Amino acid sequence: MRKISLVVLSAILLSSCVSKKKYVALETENGQLKSELTKTKVENEELEAKFDAIQARVDAYNNKINSLTEESNAKMVNVDGVVMSEDAKAQMRETLKNVPSEYLAGATTLKDSMNAAITYNIKNTASDIDESDDIAVKVEETVVMISISDKMLFKSGSYRVTDKADAILQKIADVINSEESLDVMVEGHTDDKKMIESASVKDNWDLSVLRATSVVKRLQNNFEVAPEKLIAAGRSFYQPLVSNDTAENRAKNRRTRIVILPNIDKFFALMAANQ
Repeated sequence: MRKISLVVLSAILLSSCVSKKKYVALETENGQLKSELTKTKVENEELEAKFDAIQARVDAYNNKINSLTEESNAKMVNVDGVVMSEDAKAQMRETLKNVPSEYLAGATTLKDSMNAAITYNIKNTASDIDESDDIAVKVEETVVMISISDKMLFKSGSYRVTDKADAILQKIADVINSEESLDVMVEGHTDDKKMIESASVKDNWDLSVLRATSVVKRLQNNFEVAPEKLIAAGRSFYQPLVSNDTAENRAKNRRTRIVILPNIDKFFALMAANQ
């Protein structure tokens, strides 16, 4: 009986010892988990604080951008379909103050008014071109036309521009270069006299086109006229000024006509591009 009691007692004590070890181990593990949890909470709070700071900076930048956009939009206006700044619009109105009222009489929009202003400026610049029997300057509405007899530009039957043409071409280049928003057509015209064929000139069509092209190249290469403004066209003898029934009349029909057209859409596009 005493032996049995000792065995039972020993088993109880051993069991108690094992349970205590497990308890201590569990307590230790629990403490570690609590420590890691606390560390994770601190790290999470730090991350949240950093995120809040970044978000605050993003919000501040967005508010600044929105403010600048609203301010910019407030300063922009729509002029005949083109959005531009109030400053640009004010500059255009200042330009119009220098234009005589008769030029603006028929204008119903700002585009019309600027077209008239450009024409007025071109005509003023073209006034430096002295008219004579060989040079005629004509203005029809918004188009300026300068007609030059061929003897001022070419030798008989040739399409090569002579050096004596430089004086008049310089003045024409000054007119063209005075305004960015222009289109310029150079037209070659001949009389109805049949050409003597050569390797490069077969008929009056060829001669009129080659003469127009020669003038265009001279304006571009010698007088710095932007090539994108220029158009070369040949008319042969199909648009005579007078009948080709005398030598004098044929001489009048042999001419180069330079047509300067204000391009108001190009003007507004340039204004918008410079915003």
